[in-house]
Amino acid sequence: MLDTLLEKANNLPLLPGVYIMLDDRGEVIYVGKAKKLKNRVTSYFRGEHLPKVAAMVEKVRDFNVIVANSEFEALVLENSLIKRHKPHYNILLKDDKGYPFIRIDRKSAYPTMTISRLAPKDGASYYGPFGGRSQSYEIIDVIRQALLLPDCTRRFPRDIGKQRPCLKYQMGSCAGWCLEKMSQEDYHSRMDQAALILEGKSAELIDELRQKMEQAAEELHFEQAASLRDRIRAVEGLSRKQRVISTAFADTDAIGFQRGAKTCFTVLHFTEGDLSGKDTEMLDEPVEEDGEAVSNLVRQYYSARGIVPKTILLPFAVDDMQELETFLCEHSGRKTAIEVPQRGERMRLIESAALNAREEILRRTTQAQRRSKTLEWLQKALELEKFPSRIEAFDISNLGSTGIVAAMTVHVDGRPLKRDYRKFRVRGLDAPDDYASMYQVVYRRLKHYVDGDEKFAPLPDLFLIDGGDKHAATAVRAAADLGLRIPTFGMVKDDRHRTRALVSPEGHEIGIVGNQAVFALVGNIQEETHRSAIEYQRSLRSEAYGSTLEKIPGVGKKRREELIAAFKSVRAIREATLEELSAVVPKNTAHAVYEYFRKGKEEQEE
Repeated sequence: MLDTLLEKANNLPLLPGVYIMLDDRGEVIYVGKAKKLKNRVTSYFRGEHLPKVAAMVEKVRDFNVIVANSEFEALVLENSLIKRHKPHYNILLKDDKGYPFIRIDRKSAYPTMTISRLAPKDGASYYGPFGGRSQSYEIIDVIRQALLLPDCTRRFPRDIGKQRPCLKYQMGSCAGWCLEKMSQEDYHSRMDQAALILEGKSAELIDELRQKMEQAAEELHFEQAASLRDRIRAVEGLSRKQRVISTAFADTDAIGFQRGAKTCFTVLHFTEGDLSGKDTEMLDEPVEEDGEAVSNLVRQYYSARGIVPKTILLPFAVDDMQELETFLCEHSGRKTAIEVPQRGERMRLIESAALNAREEILRRTTQAQRRSKTLEWLQKALELEKFPSRIEAFDISNLGSTGIVAAMTVHVDGRPLKRDYRKFRVRGLDAPDDYASMYQVVYRRLKHYVDGDEKFAPLPDLFLIDGGDKHAATAVRAAADLGLRIPTFGMVKDDRHRTRALVSPEGHEIGIVGNQAVFALVGNIQEETHRSAIEYQRSLRSEAYGSTLEKIPGVGKKRREELIAAFKSVRAIREATLEELSAVVPKNTAHAVYEYFRKGKEEQEE
């Protein structure tokens, strides 16, 4: 089937357009766009793919294409077809989430704030969209309380003066608009103030109210001035406690996109530099590459919202950035700029969006899920045949020709398995030689397995060797000499001794810095292996020091530790003067040590 589909795809033109993947029932399972149809479609039917893509390709039995006049026309057509067919393998934002507006009908004698799913051009004012209906109702309630607007079922002017005020008037949470003394002009003034808050202009409203308060005080209208003062405090409290700033009028939106055990798409809304809202969508693993996924998500998100900010910041460039910008401008009817910041304040907004996306993934997934996904990425990056469930890592630590040791650490499903750690003392070398040491240690580890030693079973799915391609090649040679084949890669460090990349025995470098989860995993494995080797080296050194110093009469454990800590080596202790020894330990102990090393007996030498 793949050969048939590939042959069909090879006959496609090198023109922009849309391709439609069909299953065995003729149903649309995926829709995509392409700059060059032939190149894009043929890529599905050859080579290896991510699990999600491979699962989709397995179900494809046919495909159709629609040639477009331009890349922009292909983008618009793709968007339309995805909305119509809702294909299983396309990224689809949840339709039921909703982004409601707050509506104020200025033509009404006594306008009220209501919730609306859409923002039609009916003469009313619409604010938003906001994150959801509950948030919208909460915003309305807070504004009503701040401005003492009514929330009862009475209708004005019909019910003015017909009943006595309700309990909310007595409690001071409503100005009593059902009383005949209240003016329609004052009501409209407060609704104008509500509109300022919804537009994110609380500061302008506070300035306006303060001017009126000062004027009332000058005219000796102290009751009115006190009322305005209370309203200023309420609006100031509203600004502190509840960010009721309309994201429809946000200056900038920052997009965050992270793949983890799940994939998260996050939009942070900023108004005049301040965070005013956040929307998050958790997704199954997208079929698309990151750039294509972000482009599709941005289109769907702002199509659902209906309103687009002045600036959209993306975490990285996408191929169809110009077409995407044109699409959003035409959709919203206003100028929108799409940018990919590299530094400065806007870069910090992008970093904040990425952090929010990562934290959302952590919150909604387990550690086991995250580790499994990280190992899947590692398997893909290294093109491993098997899932790297068991990883063994090696590091050499040198201290002269007699102090060469190695450590082997074991990580199973991304977690250290300390009971399987092994330590080796390198034998038979006259001088430090990392390659010879690595060969010997890997060979001895595998020889134990070949000889049936259960303590060295099972074999790993992956060897990680501290060092470069030659270190990795040495380990491969040791395995081959025993008739074994273990996928092996070197762990390369930068100038600051931090993990930078993995390298194959052939010298092909695989960057891992761009994937934080893999980068952290490999870095932890390398640090743990290095720590284990160093600790083993130190323990042997302490044993050697201790065995020599133990022979000195009157030198106990405490004094030995003090001498080792001060002089670092037995050679330095032997060569120290009596005064130098006395500065570290009591004079009688110093004298015993000094005299011991002056006897000149061969058996006393280190």
